[in-house]
Amino acid sequence: MKHVTLYTDGACSGNPGIGGYGAVLIYNGHEKRISGACGETTNNRMELTAVIEGLKCLNQPCEVDVYSDSAYTVNAFNEGWVYGWKKNGWVKADKKPVLNADLWQELLILTDVHKVRFYKVKGHADNELNNLCDKLATDAVKIYRAENGIPDDGQP
Repeated sequence: MKHVTLYTDGACSGNPGIGGYGAVLIYNGHEKRISGACGETTNNRMELTAVIEGLKCLNQPCEVDVYSDSAYTVNAFNEGWVYGWKKNGWVKADKKPVLNADLWQELLILTDVHKVRFYKVKGHADNELNNLCDKLATDAVKIYRAENGIPDDGQP
């Protein structure tokens, strides 16, 4: 299997608000950058979307190391929460529905295709690729605002 490194980040201008995601895929010395945005979403949805969109770029099963500053995303896999949620019909232990179940389900399908390992990185620190993903995500929000005639509110 090919080995790919995937850095991801999500951003939201307000929470909820306009959201953006950014991802950088690295394979064999080559780098691919992707980003996007949508209206009325949450930061957690954008964090998950960044991973999903990054994995969707792969055209064959790969070993993927995902680096994210989202404890929500990383811990759900590394602590096994997502598998328990699935087993329990997307209901948490407190009997409340799992938020973002649609994205978790999509991400589980992708992690069945690829061998994925999740790593937590510190956000807004000295990790160059995480910072790049943050810039891709926040720039996507700015572009979305400009394309839709929405004034900048001074947030990311």
